[in-house]
Amino acid sequence: MMKKPVWIDSDAGIDDAMALILATKFDSIDIVGVSAVAGNAELTQTFRNVRNILALAGRADIKVYPGAEQPWIIPLETAPDAHGKDGLGGAVIPESDAPAETEHAWDKLYEAACAYPQELTVVAVGPLTNIANTIIKYPKFASLVKEIAIMGGAIIGGNRTPAAEFNILADPHAAQCIFKSGIPVVMFPIDVTHQMRLTKADLEEIGSCGKPWSRPLQEANAYIMPLYERNGHGSVVFMHDSCPVMWLQYPELFEGKLAGVNVETRSGPALGKTISDLYVYADQLPLKNVTIMLKGDTDGMAVKVKELLRS
Repeated sequence: MMKKPVWIDSDAGIDDAMALILATKFDSIDIVGVSAVAGNAELTQTFRNVRNILALAGRADIKVYPGAEQPWIIPLETAPDAHGKDGLGGAVIPESDAPAETEHAWDKLYEAACAYPQELTVVAVGPLTNIANTIIKYPKFASLVKEIAIMGGAIIGGNRTPAAEFNILADPHAAQCIFKSGIPVVMFPIDVTHQMRLTKADLEEIGSCGKPWSRPLQEANAYIMPLYERNGHGSVVFMHDSCPVMWLQYPELFEGKLAGVNVETRSGPALGKTISDLYVYADQLPLKNVTIMLKGDTDGMAVKVKELLRS
């Protein structure tokens, strides 16, 4: 079976850690590269986290490239309230001994797209700065990449502000570049990722599996769970970034619709809002290149995630 070439771009927070480990478990994909971007924490920390997580999963051979330290225009705002200062809620993960790559993420991502024309799927689970940099520096990239699957956006309401989700708000101008690029986008907004959750019992089950990642994942998610409890979600954690990763191998877990998407890039209370024509009768946005996932199999996702993390 031909494996699907995949590039993963991550800001290596708590939910990124689970997503990255899950991605290494799939026999249907070939992870041809991973890049780090500033978001949940500063780039020096996210670059370190991505390297360490992959080593924890036994895949220190996957090369990790440093990307953007800052958003395009607005100042960087990290998320220590959700992910801790280190991005992983203080979970202890051994340091990777793999050589540290120094080439820019966008240069290596373009090389990967050239190596796999019309085959490469980019999975972006952080701010979209690295991907937008690739589009701007290499105009051919948009015609080479097969699709971009992103965790980001909010059709109804945000999680960082009443209007915006964190990954899009972190660099709205870069996000608008992706949505206007013409590249097919598969978007996993919080409308669907909030349906994909693990309970405290699920995390205890994962923590007792005896794998190298078992305890770190349990510890990291225990750090963020009180935030969800304070926000009225109960004793659960959301598997935000695992959604586009799981879609690679289990697309039947999700249902979506094709629509147009714009991002509000002007300052104000709506900054970072992903505006779609999903719920209007007339086509309001001329470019319709975004499949917006809206429904997910909550129980099916949890079962498969636990199975994969036990293996």
